[in-house]
Amino acid sequence: MATVAAVIASTHHPFYYRASTSTGADRPPFADEWVAKIEAFRATLTQADPDVLLMVGSDHFHQLWLDNMPQFLVGKAPVFDANWYNEEREFGLPRMRLAGQEDLAAHVLREGLDAGFDLAFSNELRIDHSVTCPIITLRPQADLPIVPVYTNIFAPPMPRPSRFVQLGRTLRQLVESWPADKRVAIIGTGHLSLELGGPRQFGEHGPDPEFDRKAVTWIANGDIDGCLAEVTLDSLHAPGNATHGFMDFMLMMGVAGDGAKADHVDTLDLFHTMEAYFTWYPEGASR
Repeated sequence: MATVAAVIASTHHPFYYRASTSTGADRPPFADEWVAKIEAFRATLTQADPDVLLMVGSDHFHQLWLDNMPQFLVGKAPVFDANWYNEEREFGLPRMRLAGQEDLAAHVLREGLDAGFDLAFSNELRIDHSVTCPIITLRPQADLPIVPVYTNIFAPPMPRPSRFVQLGRTLRQLVESWPADKRVAIIGTGHLSLELGGPRQFGEHGPDPEFDRKAVTWIANGDIDGCLAEVTLDSLHAPGNATHGFMDFMLMMGVAGDGAKADHVDTLDLFHTMEAYFTWYPEGASR
């Protein structure tokens, strides 16, 4: 059976690539600190020595629109193209081509259906920065096959936070039941408090530092019950108009398990968002 080598959760700031590769006067003053944090975070995946990456993210209305919005979707293509033109233009992200792991994708779909999740699938999924940014930060050589899992965090009606947690628990079980001698890292990216296009978008900190503080504590301590007691679809409007992306963090808490304390926790307070990075080792911190 497959082994879950690492469980990793992070934000996916699309400007990291440009900030980290800029030089001279174009390099922002916070770039060096950001790069140092990312390099320490990257080492946590390298230590896990994975063979496959199962990537949880969300399409930013690039391919999935209101004419067809699945709640949970698995990409099962042999190859995934990325990124989209607006991501190249606005964020300087490179075009990428990532290999898929079709056997694991098929297993997640078949067994996920039998486990009570009516998962959608796509053989022609093109992925965006919610998957490619963690590839850039964690595995820049982009040499491992992936299985992308997309969630709906944008278009109502959305699944409730508890359903994200349930899916996280199920994904962990599905990976561990995959009959392959492979080491799988499950990686998910979401948001803490986030405002897009609203009056709090470009504040000195993220739009709701108090929510960010509580969120980091919940995640770092695996406090799923405490998180679910406070977080609802309605409550997530208050920290910022795009904070529903926090449900992908809740999904990753489900993967890590109730009460699982993260082995690596780090944050960076940027000018309009709190970046956060978490890693759990189900096998223990040392192999």
